[in-house]
Amino acid sequence: MGRLIEIYDTTLRDGTQSENFNLSVDDKVRITLALDEMGIDFIEGGWPGSNPISVDYFNRMRTIRLRHTRLAAFGSTRHFQKTPEEDANVQALLDARTPVVTIFGKSWDIHVHDALKIGLEDNLLIIEDTLSYLRPRVEHLFYDAEHFFDGFKNNREYALATLARAVVGGAETIVLCDTNGGMLPNELQPILEQVRHYLHSQGAEVKLGIHSHNDSETAVANALLAVSLGVDHVQGTINGYGERCGNANLTSIIPAVVFKLGLECGVGKNIDRLYGVSRLVDELANLRQNRFQPYVGESAFAHKGGIHVSAVERNPLTYEHIEPEKVGNIRRILISDQSGRSNILHKAEKWGLKIDAADPVLASIIHELKELENQGYQYEGAEASFELLMHKYLGMQRKYFEFKGFRVMNNKYRMDKLPLTEATIRLSVGGDEVHTAAMGDGPVNALDEAIRKALIPFYPCLEEMILSDYKVRVLTGERGTEARVRVLIESKDRQSSWGTVGVSVNIIEASWQAMIDGINYKLMKEYKNR
Repeated sequence: MGRLIEIYDTTLRDGTQSENFNLSVDDKVRITLALDEMGIDFIEGGWPGSNPISVDYFNRMRTIRLRHTRLAAFGSTRHFQKTPEEDANVQALLDARTPVVTIFGKSWDIHVHDALKIGLEDNLLIIEDTLSYLRPRVEHLFYDAEHFFDGFKNNREYALATLARAVVGGAETIVLCDTNGGMLPNELQPILEQVRHYLHSQGAEVKLGIHSHNDSETAVANALLAVSLGVDHVQGTINGYGERCGNANLTSIIPAVVFKLGLECGVGKNIDRLYGVSRLVDELANLRQNRFQPYVGESAFAHKGGIHVSAVERNPLTYEHIEPEKVGNIRRILISDQSGRSNILHKAEKWGLKIDAADPVLASIIHELKELENQGYQYEGAEASFELLMHKYLGMQRKYFEFKGFRVMNNKYRMDKLPLTEATIRLSVGGDEVHTAAMGDGPVNALDEAIRKALIPFYPCLEEMILSDYKVRVLTGERGTEARVRVLIESKDRQSSWGTVGVSVNIIEASWQAMIDGINYKLMKEYKNR
């Protein structure tokens, strides 16, 4: 085996500092499982001393077994006025019971004076003291040297001294952070060489890492240059989410490490999942995907018109730097229908559906998928809807019930009270017509209650199914309130969870589509082998 690069994902902590980026505990768990399946080495789950969501997340993760990933809890050096035993934030890190703890400390003397308001020697003391306390109590201990490069430029000797104290404290990996994101690639090599020389002179044997931000549009470049210069630990986020302009984008770094630099990393074996994970994070954060993103963007391997299309059809290497399938993406010839086959065949195999590559039904599925995507449907966070679509075209979708119609009424009878919402539905099951009504907290909840009321007498298994998450995204802003919306619903039962999608200019109609798919998927699972 060649040189091994560690990938450390901080989407769940640093990524959530991005503007308009919010995740529930369920979202964080789902992303963790996806990153684990892909082979990410370390996942920074959050700062347990700073917010209850992180505490809830770490509590949930104790019940879940990960196959590859090791979880990290993130926190700061102890408060100067408190011992580690007295510091609530330090104790919260231990309470998280993760195999990895990552501590950040100040490298820049300006921060020591102006942010911590303590002396330079005092800062060195709390770095060593905090790490020394944690070292025997955790399996892996990382140290993030916050603002290291700015600190180095301002006071070289002091910035290096902070690293030495972290080594004495027991850190096994020292991560050099460009926290303000202002460093240019030409500055990296001489600083890194001086860091290595200094640590060697101190007799320190530690792994070096890089944590770069994108305020100068150089985060990925700095991370890759650091790896090429011998750094073995890279931190970043999926899709580059993070505070201000974002963090180093792992969806660009990982394929460059594997395919361009030819280095080993845990993600290498499953790198074809990268596209799906990228889209999943966008969907769960309820943010629009950047279609022009390298490797995983919708347009990354899209070709339109003239010479490009002709050349790519003869030899894709003429206008593609790697094969899109390597990262799970697809080639899109925008004036042709020849795209998407491999992805659909891959999904069919995953779900145990037999489709031959020459089967005409495959072309029908591709055509339908392209039509639906043009309308705004996306299936990365709603695979259950896509599986139902596949079953429909293969003639395998059983009709569990037939919807006849619904009506939803909102009555705002007093301005100081919430509206009263009632949903009425008509459907038939096996020839029996059912007409029910239900009240709810809003139109979607009322419609959900009415559907359940109608179907549970016929299908009792639906009683254990719950709607666990609901997201709405406006797809186009040109028509204001007339814009098309996409609704993503997450449902779950005792065994699993699944996502479904609906699209319409009417939010209730889109919600209804997603709910019906969710119910049909549950029934398909329940009665698959009956």
